[in-house]
Order: sequence, then C-alpha cells, then structure tokens
Amino acid sequence: MLSVPEARAAILAALAPRPATRVPLAEACGRCLSEPAVATVDSPPFAKAKMDGYATNAAECGSSHVTLTVVEEIPAGAVPTRSVGPGECAKIMTGAPLPDGADVVIPVECSERIVDRVSLSPPPAVRPGSCVMARGAAVRWGETLIAAGEPLTPAAIGLLAEHGFDPVAVTPKLRVAVLSTGDEVVPASLPPGPGQIRDANGPLLCAAIAAAGALPLPLGLAGDDRDALTAKVRDGLNADVLLISGGVSMGDYDLVPGVLADCGVRRVFHKINVKPGKPLWFGVTENDRGPTAVFGLPGNPVSSLTGFELFVRPALRRLGGWSDCEPAPLSATLTEAIANRGDRPLYRPVRLTDGPAGLSAEPVRWAGSGDLRGAADANGAALIPSESQLAAGDRVDAIRWAGCG
Repeated sequence: MLSVPEARAAILAALAPRPATRVPLAEACGRCLSEPAVATVDSPPFAKAKMDGYATNAAECGSSHVTLTVVEEIPAGAVPTRSVGPGECAKIMTGAPLPDGADVVIPVECSERIVDRVSLSPPPAVRPGSCVMARGAAVRWGETLIAAGEPLTPAAIGLLAEHGFDPVAVTPKLRVAVLSTGDEVVPASLPPGPGQIRDANGPLLCAAIAAAGALPLPLGLAGDDRDALTAKVRDGLNADVLLISGGVSMGDYDLVPGVLADCGVRRVFHKINVKPGKPLWFGVTENDRGPTAVFGLPGNPVSSLTGFELFVRPALRRLGGWSDCEPAPLSATLTEAIANRGDRPLYRPVRLTDGPAGLSAEPVRWAGSGDLRGAADANGAALIPSESQLAAGDRVDAIRWAGCG
C-alpha cells in the first residue's frame, strides 16, 4: 500500500492544470491566476498626500511655529497648477498630487487658517516625505503584481483593478460530480426503511467541494446494480473530477473498481496505508479537456471526509493551477493523551484552537469512521502515528476540515 505522501504525489503527477479562460474581474475572486500580472504603471502614479493638510517644503518647518501663504487648494482628483516656493504652501486633500517644490504635508489639525495665510505647528519629526506617499512606493512599473498560480483574494482583486486587469485570465471553475452508491442508501430527504441509512456522503462532499471553490454536480444515488452504476459513472466522467463514495472495498457488492475499468478509467492506485480511508481508489480517464480525475472514496463518511482533505483537495488545486497543491502544514499541541494501537497512521478528529501558545488539538469524542457527530464537533484531524502513545503536550501534524478556516 502507498503511504499518504506517495499517494498524493501519484495524484498530482497524473493531473495537469485546466486551460485558462478569461472572466470579468468581479467573477475571479477565489480562482487561480493563470498568467502573471505585471504592473503597467507606478503605484501611486504620483507623489500624493496621505492626509488632509498643507503641502510645503520641509525646509519651512524648522521651527515650532511658521506662517505661510496659501497659494492654491488641491482637492483629490485635481492637479496642481503651480509650484510651491519659499514661504508658501498649498492646501491639499488626501490622495491629491503634491505640487512641485513641496515634499511634506503638515496635517490640518496642526494648522490655523486666516484668509490666505496659515499658521502651522509642524510635528517635531517632520522631514522630507512626512505624510506623503512617494510615486511608486507600492509598485514600480514592470514589477510582478501577482504570480501565475496564486489564488485571487479580495485584496488581490483590488490590486488587479488598480492596474487595469479586467477581464483576467484564470483557470475554469472546476466541475466535480458526486455519486453515492449502495442499496442501503436513501436520499437525506426520505425516511430510511429497514436496513437502510440516509445519504450523508453526497451532501458532505458537495459542501466540501463548494468550500474548496469548485462547483459540485450531485448525481444522486446508484444501487448495487452494475448497469445503473455504469450509467451514472459515464455521466460523471463528463466532469473535471468524479467522486464516488462506497463500493470500493473487497466485498461481493463492491462494484465500483470493475465498473470504472469497463468505462475506460485507468487505475493509478487502490488502497492507502491510512486510517480511516484505506480502500481509497484513484484513476484517470482522458477526454477533450484533459484527464478526468476519479476518486473512489470509502463509504464511511469520516473516511470520505478524510480522503477529500488528503487527496481530493490537492487534486482540485492541481487542476485549478495553484502554485501550491499540498495541504497547508499545521503543527498543534495535544491537550490530552491519545493512543493509536493500530498498524496504520490515524487521522483522529480534533478541535483545533489558536491560542497564546500556538495551535492546540483537543481530541473529540469519536466512535470511528462512521461517527459524523464526532467529526462535526471537530474542525480537523491530528495525525497519530501507528502503534503509538502520545501524551498531553506532544506535538502532532494536523489538517483542517474543508470550510473550517
């Protein structure tokens, strides 16, 4: 069986980013930039006032009180019409360009205006550049604003707007099909009959997909019937990613691996040295847009959630063109002792909390891979090595659940 890092490396090696598309900037937040954005102007494009006040030369501010002649007023959006000479200043508003001859702005609260004269009480630390944002202080022409592969945050959207990038090149919003399998599963909206359970995996995975910034495409349910399962799988292969929960283990009714082979999906691996989630299956199939990634996730819901975080989310980042596809590394301190007597590494649901001493991991009450209550009380999982006994205060690696920050 592959280790978790080996399996993740195999997934990333089998996939490539989807081709770029251009979208309005207003639709790009959370998407991944497909080509570097390079500044076409200095920012700011001129030296500007950082606050309302009076623009003058620092040489005029050598005493605690100085009286200057106001030669003009410069509101934001206007440009100076004359320079400032000795004994002169210009009234200026926040964001307006400095006139020639001025290199400081004295805040308006340090002034007393009488007609065209103003008495200033400059702060003691006034020097050239005080209360002024120099031209190019934020960005210089030709500088890379955002590299290809970086996600577009709200601040990044504003930066791109400032430099005229609208529309912008991003990878397409990924479409992820979700199929739950098994005769025992009924829709969450219906009461289960004898021996049946409601489908938790479909809604869980759709929510995780949306939290990861992709578009979930629920395919509903497929029973333990090869023809019905095949039809649903063929529909799902039109998406960028297909997630199938259940039917991937070694039982008589675990039909998914055989159906996937019949549908032309090439298996990359089956089974991982991890708990929960050992039976996870991964493969790819080619289409006009490039490989469709196919994951067969175990039927127990916490196994599906763990598999999503460890393997599906990195695959989405790879297809989405992210520069960093691996999960963000977290290190946390256990708040209490915990043991793993099994022979596989265990991802144990925990409550991760930021505190003065850093990130802590509090184990929640959990009955195993079928216990969604425990997973819902948690916001992530701590990695407990196989055959280990950890004490309170020990450090562990951890992951956060989708949508939990």
